Amino acid sequence: MEENEINQVAMVLIANSGDARSKFMEAIALAKNRYFDQAQDKFDEGKASLRLAHQAQTDLLTQEAGGERVALSLLLLHAQDHLMNAMTVRDFAQELIDLYQRLA
Repeated sequence: MEENEINQVAMVLIANSGDARSKFMEAIALAKNRYFDQAQDKFDEGKASLRLAHQAQTDLLTQEAGGERVALSLLLLHAQDHLMNAMTVRDFAQELIDLYQRLA
């Protein structure tokens, strides 16, 4: 896989992971203010963005598993970090939304 292709995938990962993280944080804020339906909608939007990011990662892993070399770069590492961060925020967002609903 060419370097520019890897960089494009990394940017897709960064953009979608960042969007997902932002949506999850918005969902937490909405739930905190007792807007639970809107919080769930925002959380679902975040999950959709996270799916796009995860698909980009899966495509890279599939290519590498198929024998194609995927060169590691700082940008790709940064993209992976964004993805893992978004996944962690997703998990905590779900817990916080559930907690806010119980306390309401």
